[in-house]
Amino acid sequence: MRMSSNERGRGRASSSVDPIASMSVGTLTRRSAIAILAGWSVLSTATAMRREAPAEPRPVGRAPSLGALAANNGLIFGASIASEGVNIPEYRQLYLDQARIVTSDFAMKFAVVRPDAGAPRHADGDLLIDFAARNNMLFRGHTLIWNESNPDWLKSLSATETGALLDRHVDEMVGRYAGRVHSWDVVNEPFWPDDKAPGFFRKGPWFNALGPDYVARALRRAAAADPKAKLVINEAFTERGDGLGLEVRRRLLRLIDDLQHAGVPLHAIGLESHLQPQFPSDDVGFQVFLDEIARRGLEIYLTELDVDDLGLPGDIARRDEIIADRVYAYLNHALACPAVKILECWQLADRYSWYADPAIARKRGRAARPLPFDAAMTQKPMFDAIARALAARVS
Repeated sequence: MRMSSNERGRGRASSSVDPIASMSVGTLTRRSAIAILAGWSVLSTATAMRREAPAEPRPVGRAPSLGALAANNGLIFGASIASEGVNIPEYRQLYLDQARIVTSDFAMKFAVVRPDAGAPRHADGDLLIDFAARNNMLFRGHTLIWNESNPDWLKSLSATETGALLDRHVDEMVGRYAGRVHSWDVVNEPFWPDDKAPGFFRKGPWFNALGPDYVARALRRAAAADPKAKLVINEAFTERGDGLGLEVRRRLLRLIDDLQHAGVPLHAIGLESHLQPQFPSDDVGFQVFLDEIARRGLEIYLTELDVDDLGLPGDIARRDEIIADRVYAYLNHALACPAVKILECWQLADRYSWYADPAIARKRGRAARPLPFDAAMTQKPMFDAIARALAARVS
């Protein structure tokens, strides 16, 4: 979850809370901090300036393509995309070279599509899905219903009004792009134990008004609006080996069981994979968790791979080495599960990572290096780690 360069430097309100280091009761999560930074009025002048670039052929003889390597080993590789991936030529070329699937970064989130109670704003989403179609890429929609990053007008509605709006929003979004979307993150991050809600669900306008049933309601509406799209619950933290990660795993498996028992349509689980070396990892246990999801007949998508380098050495070469080692260890276990079908980074180059937002960078004190390509769009050791893990995967 990050903001575009069009959002940066435009006077958005920001939070002084470090979204990674402050994961405890009563503090902002990483997601909510970025949501506050992103705001809800990203379309205005920026949308007017955006025009889709013509499709471009993928040139022969460039650096190795993770997309091609993944395809040779039974996977689809890609990344989230915002307007930079369409409008900046060198970054667009990186997507053309590397990605076979893209996910809308923030353009399809409720707060962007419906910053007020007026007509929905689809220009950014249309731009991205058209770019994907013109370049033979699959497209994932992110996200329909999330209890974070919502405008105040939504929070003021009654429970009945909130339920009706959930139905209308899902119907309109999924219906608008029916037949063009590979999969939807229908519900994003349903759990957050620190909220102390029943079942450890994440509190927010949808949960507060409708309770846990909002998840099944959204999935059923999405299935009716586009029976061909794969429906996904996307969740964070499960790769962590601490109490938070283990609790979210347990709760997510229970939710899957409840939904399947009730006959609710669900096709895949998205696991965000924001790796945090400063917290305990549990790659073997995570692989067992993946096998449990697979045993329930669902596909698995690793949806938002990047690495938080906070606390790693200042020396860039050493930092990149640690990041690459962590990524390879994670993927070496995760990709061993045959149910893993998609691997996506959250953007491709450091310059466009959500960590590059000035408010976050100032707080951290140095430029982050979370992605396989650096600010100059040169491949890094993380690229090589992903390539090695993909090559080692038995399809």
